[in-house]
Amino acid sequence: MSASASTSAPAIDGPSRGRIWWEIAIVLALSLGQYAIYAIVQLADSLTRPTPLSQQTTTLNPTLNSREVFDLIYQLLALIFDVAPVVLVCFLLWNRTAPHLSRLGIDARRPLSDTGRGVLLVLVIGIPGIVVYLGGKALGWGLTVDAAGLNSYWWTIPVLLLSALRAGLQEEVIILGYLFERLRQLGWGRWQIIVTAAILRGSYHLYQGFGAFVGNFLMGVLFGFLYTRTRRVLPFVIAHFLLDAAIFVGYPWAVATFPGLFGVAPR
Repeated sequence: MSASASTSAPAIDGPSRGRIWWEIAIVLALSLGQYAIYAIVQLADSLTRPTPLSQQTTTLNPTLNSREVFDLIYQLLALIFDVAPVVLVCFLLWNRTAPHLSRLGIDARRPLSDTGRGVLLVLVIGIPGIVVYLGGKALGWGLTVDAAGLNSYWWTIPVLLLSALRAGLQEEVIILGYLFERLRQLGWGRWQIIVTAAILRGSYHLYQGFGAFVGNFLMGVLFGFLYTRTRRVLPFVIAHFLLDAAIFVGYPWAVATFPGLFGVAPR
């Protein structure tokens, strides 16, 4: 065997600092960073309208087409492409050995523990989140949020649940799993990462007003602090899914029961 044939392939070094920064910029431009830019512009649009902020409405999960079958197709396509950046970060941080997604804080070794922690998080932040939302509206800092803009079809609730799952995966895997790992690689300190990620989390909710920014920033600080202690992202995905599922599916009931608080007539 010749010397050239026996020579092993050169080792592939880890990504440089510059490459990591470019990678972060690309991932965020395809996902939550893009949403943050749009949210800032939407807030500027809302603030420059003659109607007070608290009397304006923003709609989550809007109807995308007047025809039922095409509305469903558009809804499913939007969900699929919104999850694509999550698949991308899984690809970027995939380990050759199991657990393959440990760098993202993901594995399936403790399903009961992860679920229990997720439910506990919902109990801890659910009521305070509603208080912050209503307080922001009362102070004129936030828009009224119509959380279930879809028309009523047989597939409405399944799509709303998928939307809640999409939000949990997209926000927690990218923010807690990916961004925390990459910023740690860049040498950032614990609280520097926590606060920066929390600001990003709040910023892409700015289209709902300043109250939403404050509430999501505080949630981001709590989630980030707890994540740095456990390094497990699934409890936060579960908590986020449960919160959004309750909001999306339960919103028509909340409006019908407390119309003075939630402010939008039921569809």
